[in-house]
Amino acid sequence: MEYIILIVSLLAIVWGADNLVNGSVAIARRFKISDFVIGAVIVGIGTSCPELVVSATGAFKGNVDVAIGNVVGSNIFNIFGILGITALLHPVKVSRENKRFDLPVCIFVSILALLMAFNFFNGNAISIGRLDGIILLLIFALFIYVSFLRDKRNSTISEEQIEDVRERLIISIAKVVLGLGVLVTGCHFFVEEAVVIATKWGVNEAFISITLIACGTSLPELAASLAAAAKKNTQLALGNVVGSNIFNITFILGVSSQISPLTGGGITLVDYLVMIAAAGVPLALGMRGKITRLAGLIMFICFASYSAYLIYAQNL
Repeated sequence: MEYIILIVSLLAIVWGADNLVNGSVAIARRFKISDFVIGAVIVGIGTSCPELVVSATGAFKGNVDVAIGNVVGSNIFNIFGILGITALLHPVKVSRENKRFDLPVCIFVSILALLMAFNFFNGNAISIGRLDGIILLLIFALFIYVSFLRDKRNSTISEEQIEDVRERLIISIAKVVLGLGVLVTGCHFFVEEAVVIATKWGVNEAFISITLIACGTSLPELAASLAAAAKKNTQLALGNVVGSNIFNITFILGVSSQISPLTGGGITLVDYLVMIAAAGVPLALGMRGKITRLAGLIMFICFASYSAYLIYAQNL
């Protein structure tokens, strides 16, 4: 029965992602918002709802492995896995603004998460305390504000592109809401059944949180990015991944730490370093303006290698 639910959930995820992307692009064109910003804000934050629910619930129950591991694992999978697969499907455009602002911010918050987790600022037993969380939430608010402000100044959406969108605004909004709802619901059941199966196989909690739960809650990002890439809208796909990663660290860890201060748990230094490396890869591989299929393959190999390392560490 678990496998049937997995298949149905996966179909729901694909359907929801397609409608979410179509509706988001229509709204972006009508309001002259760039594909990247709509991907980073609406799609990126929307598809990160499962991570928010899982991490906040973990913090509420005092389960730090799930609260932090979900964010770290999701961020690694988002870039090495999702962006890698997306680039394999279609080379991902990296704009000058991405290289100067969005990607550096992603790297910055990843390093900040490591410093907070290992008590660089406070030096006590609590890794990410409530004050740390407030700082992360303020960074999130600043990122959103600057993104819209910068996008308004550098809008490249033409009047012709706006007129190309035939749907009424209410239909576009309905697609986003319905698509996101189906996406998150499908993801919930997929992750739930995957964890049940993994537990039956005797897999430990820390490993489940940073692999199955993290990758499972990132399925909306995967589905949305692949749907965008299939339509050759790679800026939306990149925005989705980068926006999700920034949201995961700043907002999700920020909110979770307000529920309960977060300690390091079973998430190791290696996991944080891999997350930081993943954040830097799109900038390094996209310096010439795009992430090629070869670069996408390299990223996916990195994800496979990290997964193999986790399996090895699990069996020690």
